Amino acid sequence: MSIRTPLARVEGLGTARSGSDHFWHQRISAAALVLLSLWLVFAGLRLVGAPHADVIAFLSAPINAILMLLFILAAVFHMMLGIQVVIEDYVPNDKQKVLCLALNRGFGWAVGVACVFAMLKIAL
Repeated sequence: MSIRTPLARVEGLGTARSGSDHFWHQRISAAALVLLSLWLVFAGLRLVGAPHADVIAFLSAPINAILMLLFILAAVFHMMLGIQVVIEDYVPNDKQKVLCLALNRGFGWAVGVACVFAMLKIAL
């Protein structure tokens, strides 16, 4: 005899299959952000007071463009995961929760695409 519902048995999902993925995605993106933030602080301190042309030249270098793109993508992904947890925990109404989750996902994608477009325009 199982305490799982028939739907849960058919789907084969449990708390360990979906919740742990979210947990690990948050931890991995946080670790990536720690490393990329060190690079960003170093780059920012190096460029303080630099003219606009120097900043563009710095971001046009392939390694710096790639690191900035990785930072942007990791930050947006981490932001979306964090806001998702807040919405799931504190929005009581299911309809509002679904709407907020959709808006969170849409906003994250919009910010990510805009930032990637800006970086590609600078780098290329």
